[in-house]
Amino acid sequence: MEAILAILLAYLAGSFPTGLIVGRLFFGTDPRKQGSGATGATNVFRAFGAKAAIPVVFFDVGKGVLAVVLATWVGKNAGLPREALQVMGAVAAMVGHVFPVFAGFRGGKGVATGAGALIVMAPVAAIFCAIGFLLVIGLTGIVSAASITAAIILPLAIALGAQGRPANPWYLGLGVAAALFIVYTHRANIRRILRGEERAFEKFRFLRRKDRRRGV
Repeated sequence: MEAILAILLAYLAGSFPTGLIVGRLFFGTDPRKQGSGATGATNVFRAFGAKAAIPVVFFDVGKGVLAVVLATWVGKNAGLPREALQVMGAVAAMVGHVFPVFAGFRGGKGVATGAGALIVMAPVAAIFCAIGFLLVIGLTGIVSAASITAAIILPLAIALGAQGRPANPWYLGLGVAAALFIVYTHRANIRRILRGEERAFEKFRFLRRKDRRRGV
């Protein structure tokens, strides 16, 4: 029962519809009616700008942190390894973020919430994922491509011992599952990338070469 309760609480934490609340409360608009139709920070940025997107990022990351902490604490007497509880909390939070019970099961893509969970569980692996994310977004300005890259790096970083010890099987399983899940939630983005239609945020391309003669 403790394990079931831990998963439920983690799912509810992930289900908190941050982007939807920000959009409706401050802009009187559902962000799902614009852009990609998601409630995550990228679509909130596209719809309402940075001032709206920044708090959404922090809250969505916080949901992942809270979910892992809750799952570990509530399930501590369930007879399961701590790593198993953390993984269950992380997965439940990501599922909650993508399919939130409080928002008609239409949420975001699960990246920020998954990142929050990873920061608690495997911070060194999280750093490698962040580096991959920043490199891709700095070169292309495409958030979806950067997110997918970070997700693919995760199981590789864990498998190669990024934490300074042999790969924990629970964490490795999470890495594989999270990578597949993020690819799934970005399937429409992948199709647009292959067609050359995915929107890039030029302001995010901080690694691009600048043409000094044209001042760009």
